[in-house]
Amino acid sequence: MRLRSFALLIVGAAIVVGGGFAGYRYWLDPRDIPVGFISANGRIEATEIDVAAKYGGRVAEVLYDEGAYVQAGQVVARMDVTEAAAALRAAQAQVTRAQETKRQANFLIDQRQGELTFADKEQQRTQALFAKGFATAQKVDQSRTIRSTAFAALEAARSSQAAADAAILAAEAEADRLMRQVADGTLAAPRAGRVLYRLAEPGEVIGTGGKILTLLDLSDVYMTVFLPSALAGKIAIGQEARVIVDPLPDRAIPASVAFISTRAQFTPKQVETQSERDRMVFRAKLRVPNRLVEAHIDQVKTGVTGVAYLKERVELVWPNWLDSDLVKEAARQ
Repeated sequence: MRLRSFALLIVGAAIVVGGGFAGYRYWLDPRDIPVGFISANGRIEATEIDVAAKYGGRVAEVLYDEGAYVQAGQVVARMDVTEAAAALRAAQAQVTRAQETKRQANFLIDQRQGELTFADKEQQRTQALFAKGFATAQKVDQSRTIRSTAFAALEAARSSQAAADAAILAAEAEADRLMRQVADGTLAAPRAGRVLYRLAEPGEVIGTGGKILTLLDLSDVYMTVFLPSALAGKIAIGQEARVIVDPLPDRAIPASVAFISTRAQFTPKQVETQSERDRMVFRAKLRVPNRLVEAHIDQVKTGVTGVAYLKERVELVWPNWLDSDLVKEAARQ
């Protein structure tokens, strides 16, 4: 009997100590979600941008490895453009040839114009002499024929000039096309971001549109969550939110609602519980402020899971554990 009483005493003491410890933990870290707030599991994501070759060919250089951070406009890869460069030189030579042909046409026009002027005057003199009886009709016909021939030669020279103009335009267009093709062989990052995948190596031959690198656009970092249909209508675009990721469980990250789908869907398979999978949900994106991302660019990782918190009513006040130093830092920026 005494042994049983002693055991009950030990169990009671354990319950008291356990309850006291739990209360102490709650006092230190009260993570219960207040009434009027909702939470949703999500994953940090960013927009993926493919850097691809506009024209097929051999890869000459890939300048960055996976994980490297590149600035917008920074050269990240080069294609072998030896053949295109040779074709460009030939096209530029063709432009020069067409320009010289036009110069010759211009000189020929001047010559034919002089011949026509002389033929006009000769015809006028012959007709005047014929009127006075000092020239024969044959001489008049001859001067008229010479004048017609000179006029036809002038028109032919003008036609040659027009053909030379067209040849110049065609040659310049081909040179411009090849110049752009050579320029397109140098691939630059369209936006600042981190190299996610290196998809090609120097020496590989890729087709038109072949991907070489995939970049993560870190100017657009967000968490994708799925809101129950009963609550999605209460959330407004631009509304304030908080995100806590698993690697930083004690630091809330500020965010705002950037997108809510207009169509409901079944919860994706990555949501673990069966009860959550059975509900209809709306996909939403919670975007992290760009300046905060830029200030901590080396720590930004995609694919990280976490929990997002939102208010059902905007007038509610965030609990202290969702008002971390990162929230205050973003407010100062």
